[in-house]
Amino acid sequence: MRLLLHICCAPCAIYPLEELRGEGFDSITGFFYNPNIHPYTEYIRRKTALEEYSGRHDLPVIFRDYNLTDYFRGVAQNEEAPARCRLCWRMRLNESALFGSRNGYDAFTTTLLVSPYQDHDLIKEIGREAAENCGIDFIYREFRKGFRKAQDDARREGLYRQKYCGCIFSERERYEEHKTKKSPPSPYNLSATRRLWRSHLRHATCYLLGGFGAPTEALKLLAGCGAKVGPP
Repeated sequence: MRLLLHICCAPCAIYPLEELRGEGFDSITGFFYNPNIHPYTEYIRRKTALEEYSGRHDLPVIFRDYNLTDYFRGVAQNEEAPARCRLCWRMRLNESALFGSRNGYDAFTTTLLVSPYQDHDLIKEIGREAAENCGIDFIYREFRKGFRKAQDDARREGLYRQKYCGCIFSERERYEEHKTKKSPPSPYNLSATRRLWRSHLRHATCYLLGGFGAPTEALKLLAGCGAKVGPP
């Protein structure tokens, strides 16, 4: 059986790959499709980390084009979790299922299942729905028990380990959580975080105002961070 493994990042691939290789699949191929990751420099860091890891562990990986426009269009008017997350997972798993079906894979799964911070029941539901629509099997596994070990392994290998899920909204939520606890998220200080946010949101504006109208929440964020609300 040929298996396509959707990979969100290198650290999250470690434990699933170890487990799946022990199950006797004929082949396992990674599939990196994550248009939610922002900014582009963050995307490159995660992509580079996966290239390093896959090279060391003999894992072929297919890297799809980075299309942030698709992500912003897909979550427009649904910027808050969990609605945003549902749409994001569906976008990535649908693409994985479609690619797998069209390229001779028998089944697919995802490294999203290793994270204790994700909604496993919902990911399972979306994965099975995508599989049914595309005529391919979805492999569900309980990978969460290996999350901590994988993080330790990633640290030992010197792999980049991100601090937020990937999208600009999850980065905001991470900052707000730390702000509530009276301490800004390391390694940022307050002024640096503000500069980072202004940079992120100027990029987001280009996509959100690209003929589709900016979601209300995004406009609030842009105004609150001092970014100009309008085309660049």
